[in-house]
Amino acid sequence: MNIQETYTSLGLSDFEYDRILELMGRAPNFLELSLFSVMWSEHCGYKNSRPLLGRFPNEGTRVVQGPGENAGVVEVGDGWALAFKMESHNHPSAVEPYEGAATGVGGIIRDILAMGARPVALLDSLRFGPLEEERNRYLFREVVHGIGGYGNAVGVPTVGGEVEFGQAYSGNPLVNAMCIGLIRVEDLVRSSATGEGNLVVLLGSKTGRDGIHGATFASDELTDESESKRSNVQVGDPFCEKMLIECCLKLLDEDLLVSLQDLGAAGITSSASEMAAKGGVGIEIETDRVPLRESGMEPTEVMISESQERMLAVVEPEKIDEVLLLAERYELVGAVVGRVAGHGDLRVIHDGEVVGTVPVEHLADAPVYERDAVRPRYLDDVPELDLSELPEPEDYNSVLLQMLGHPNLRSRRPIFTQYDHQVGTDTVVLPGADAAVVRIKGTDLGFAATTDGRGRHCYLDPRGGGAATVVEAY
Repeated sequence: MNIQETYTSLGLSDFEYDRILELMGRAPNFLELSLFSVMWSEHCGYKNSRPLLGRFPNEGTRVVQGPGENAGVVEVGDGWALAFKMESHNHPSAVEPYEGAATGVGGIIRDILAMGARPVALLDSLRFGPLEEERNRYLFREVVHGIGGYGNAVGVPTVGGEVEFGQAYSGNPLVNAMCIGLIRVEDLVRSSATGEGNLVVLLGSKTGRDGIHGATFASDELTDESESKRSNVQVGDPFCEKMLIECCLKLLDEDLLVSLQDLGAAGITSSASEMAAKGGVGIEIETDRVPLRESGMEPTEVMISESQERMLAVVEPEKIDEVLLLAERYELVGAVVGRVAGHGDLRVIHDGEVVGTVPVEHLADAPVYERDAVRPRYLDDVPELDLSELPEPEDYNSVLLQMLGHPNLRSRRPIFTQYDHQVGTDTVVLPGADAAVVRIKGTDLGFAATTDGRGRHCYLDPRGGGAATVVEAY
């Protein structure tokens, strides 16, 4: 395989490879090229969507943390704040629906945990093709089972969500998971790595080959060949995640961590480079010190593995024994895998030798593409609808029964009854209402939570549909 075939197979374009050569001043080796490929994917780098997402208003009197961290945070009163985030897991769920949906839940929980917040509520927003087709029925059944299987076991209530069906989603579901966490404002944690000489600690599960190049896979177009990429889909362990939640919150409560970051897309690569870039430092990772559950893993595989239930923490050397002891107490893997350095690079070391070096500022700053916005041609074929020409129904009762039998209007009870929505004993208004209501235990405070989407409206009128979606949720 020549160099062009290599970087193309990793999802990089000719322009992006030339840009890497310019930034590095030399040709990257395969490991370094792999680091760029995952960090410059759309899934990690937002290289196409960043200019658009930047248009959203993100400041307000109650906003404690806007874009740039693992989750947004808003103050709700009496020193309490809510951390929240929603993320999609569409491609993995289309290929391996149970694990794709389950790890979507697990990943969003860890984003909230990385802010120092205790996860207290889960929600989802789902889209599937018509259930008359067997493949769609399978995807629907397994996604719902995956959400319930992970959420129920990890002990966070799934309090709400929404689902619709349409031909556009046939074989290509949308699976969005949302988590809300509770935290005192003064306890908020940031992910910046600081303190040259501080240790980098990997907490949670061992590292395997699952999810390798999952970030690149999630950025690709879904095709008939995607079914062969099951190895790109991670496998979750909700019981390990439960221990990880309690361990991390205990470590933070005892002031044993400098910073904390979850490991999701691109694994150690994204977590280490993002932490270093935010702190204006470098990080050295020794891949041979990463606890593995599979033998013979190469440094590249270790760096981009997306094995689940893992967190990366920066710890002061004098506190490391306490951190590792707590990890052991919670039956988690705890290992020093690197250190904070002053050189500004993500430096990968294996068996004492440097096998890859990339400036973190380059990894964390993917190229941004300003795409031309073109009105879709399909809108030209949408017929005008004159409501005055619709015939008067002869039997309104029959019409009502037909409407109530439509998949998009039927009761969602068969779905949400598979979820434990009362674990924690704080859910005040249960699923089935316009919004769930969750109390903040020990206070007079609570919050309402819902998810909404108007896909058909957005298809025909993107701006109007987007506005209507916000209004409906509000």
